[in-house]
Amino acid sequence: MEKIAIIDLGSNTARLVLVDILEGGYFFVFDELKENVRLGQDMESDGFLRPARIEQTKKTLQMFRRFCDSNGVEKIFAFATAAVRRAKNQKSFLEEVAVTCGIKLRVLSAAEEGQYIYTGVINAMDIPKGLIVDMGGGSTKIVYYNRKTILEQATLPFGAVTLTDMFKGQDLLPEERAEKIEDHVNQELEKLEWLKELDPDTQLIGVGGSFRNLGKISRRIKKYPLNVAHGYNIETSEFNAIYDTIKTLPLDRTMKIKGLSSTRADIFPSALACISRIVTVCGFKNIVISGSGMREGAMFKYAVPTVSEKPISDILGYSLNTLVKHFELNEDHLRHIMDLSMQIFKQLKVLHKLPRMYVKVLRAAAMLHDAGSKIKFYDHHKHSAYVILNSRIFGLTHKEIVMAAFVASAHKDGVPVTEDLQKYLSMLTEEDIDAVKKLGLVLKIAESFDRSMSGIITGITCDILGDSVIMKTITENHTDCSLEVNDALSCKAEFKASYGKNLEIL
Repeated sequence: MEKIAIIDLGSNTARLVLVDILEGGYFFVFDELKENVRLGQDMESDGFLRPARIEQTKKTLQMFRRFCDSNGVEKIFAFATAAVRRAKNQKSFLEEVAVTCGIKLRVLSAAEEGQYIYTGVINAMDIPKGLIVDMGGGSTKIVYYNRKTILEQATLPFGAVTLTDMFKGQDLLPEERAEKIEDHVNQELEKLEWLKELDPDTQLIGVGGSFRNLGKISRRIKKYPLNVAHGYNIETSEFNAIYDTIKTLPLDRTMKIKGLSSTRADIFPSALACISRIVTVCGFKNIVISGSGMREGAMFKYAVPTVSEKPISDILGYSLNTLVKHFELNEDHLRHIMDLSMQIFKQLKVLHKLPRMYVKVLRAAAMLHDAGSKIKFYDHHKHSAYVILNSRIFGLTHKEIVMAAFVASAHKDGVPVTEDLQKYLSMLTEEDIDAVKKLGLVLKIAESFDRSMSGIITGITCDILGDSVIMKTITENHTDCSLEVNDALSCKAEFKASYGKNLEIL
C-alpha cells in the first residue's frame, strides 16, 4: 500500500491530507492537518505576498513536511492557487519554500484548478447538472457542467479574504458593507452571459470552507442528527434567514455563532454576501454542500488516472468498494450477499411494492453489513450501523445513509436496531421505516443463505401461494444447505409481520 500526501495552499488556509492508495485504484484519507495562514491577506494594494504571511506559511509547510516524514509518506503533491498565482513575488516565494521546506509547490492555473475541483465533485455526487462554486480566500471558481461534461467555467477575482480586505476600514456598518460586497460581486457576475442561461434543473453545489461552515450552522440550528457535511441540502429560504442575521452582526458577535470556525468569523459575512448574489442571480432554490473538491480531485486523478478522460460511472459502487478494501472485508461473501439480496428483492416485489430507489439502500447495507466486525464481532450488526453513519459514502443521500444503517443493523435477527438509532428516526417517513423493515428481512435471509460463507446457495426462486411465500434454494451439486435454511427460518415471525405471509424455505 502506497502513502501519498496532498497539500492545498490557498489564500486563507493551508491543508495537508494523508492518503492510503489501496489496491485496485481506491484511496482512503487517514489523517489531515489544517492551518489558517492567510497568505493572500493585504495583497490587494500592490500584489505582493507579505513577509509575515510568508513566514507563517513556511513554518506551516515545514510542519507539514515533518508530519509526512513521520507517517512514511512516499510522494507529496503540493498545489498553490489564487494568492500565489497572482503574486508578483511568486518566484522568490516558491524558491524559499523549496529550500526551507523541501516542498516543490505547483502553481495551478485557473483552468487547472477548475478541472481538479470538477473532478473532485463529479466523482463524488450523483447530480446530473450542476453549477459548482468553490469559494477560496483569494478567488471564486465557478464550473458549469451537464451530463459529466464541463460547459463553462470562470474565475471571479476575489474570495472571502480579498472581499473582506477590499471593504474594510471604510467606517461602514456590517449591513452596509454586505450591500457593497453584493454590488461588487454582481458586477462580475454580469460579465458572465452564460450564467443567465443555465438549465432550469441545474443545482448549486458549494465547495470550500465557507460552504462547509454554512452547512454546520444550518445543522446546529435544525438540530440535525447526522453530522455529515457532504450532500447536505440548505433551502434558499433558510440560507437567506442565516445571511440576514449574520450580515448585521459586529465581529465579536459573529465569532460566537455556533458552528462557525473562529478563524473564519471575520471573512464569513463576505463569503455569504458573495453566495447570496450567486443564488439570487441564478434563482437557485437550494444549495448542496460538497465535502469533495480540489484535494479529492487530486486523489481521484492519482488513484484512478482514467477519471481525467471519463468520470466514474458507478459512484456508489466505487465508494462501497473503497470501504470494503479499507476494512479488509470478505469481498466474495459480501458480493454474494448483495447478489442474493437483489434476487430476493426482485422476486418479492409484488409483496413489498418498494420503488427502485430503495435498491441503493439495500446495496449499501449488503456490502457493509459486516464492517462492524472490525470494531468488535459481538454486536457487530450495531457497529456496522455506526460505520455506515460515520463513513464517507458517496452516491447516497443523507436519508439513504440512515436507512442503510438501519437495514444493516437488521442482518442478525431480521429486526432493525432502534435503540441506538432512535435520534435518526426524525429523518424518515413512515414509508421509509416500513421499507427498512422489509429490506432488513431481505438482508437477513440473504445473510443466512451464506451463513457458512461457502457460497453453496447460488440462487433463489420465490413462489407466492395463498398465505405463504415458498423460497426454493438452488445449490451446486445438491449440496446440503440445512444450516443456511434453518438460520433463515429464524425470522419467520418478523417476515409474517412485515410481508403478511408465512415463510417456507425448501
